[in-house]
Amino acid sequence: MLRRGHERHSDLSWTRLLHGLDLGDPDGEVAATWIAAQDLRLLYRHHDPSRAAAAFYRWLAFCADSEVPELHRLARTLDSWRDELLARFTVADVSNGPTEAINLLIKKVKRVGHGFRNFANYRLRLLLHCGTVWDAPATTMLRGRLHAS
Repeated sequence: MLRRGHERHSDLSWTRLLHGLDLGDPDGEVAATWIAAQDLRLLYRHHDPSRAAAAFYRWLAFCADSEVPELHRLARTLDSWRDELLARFTVADVSNGPTEAINLLIKKVKRVGHGFRNFANYRLRLLLHCGTVWDAPATTMLRGRLHAS
């Protein structure tokens, strides 16, 4: 029930959730963490960058005021990535989906290859498998054999 978004709870599940927190969370740490998770999820529903920044500031303040050390650490980490997190609201229709798709294909080719000894061949195999026309410079040899002339 804690993994479910607040908007997906029925009256019965709210009652069960609150009862479970009353019995099993005497210090309120789980409840504070759940509230922080819900607020962080809601942050991405904003469309205005200034409202998103204000909501993120309120979230950081909530985490700082809590008595949960893990929330303090999470807030410090996300605060150090503030510009990157809030960039989502200023840059429209940008996704790392294509990059993740290429990374998945690369991992698949690497698994199927059972280890490549020649990096240039591995690189060519990746370029062919990904189906992308890349204008990439030739691979620099990291080490090689001297050929006898």
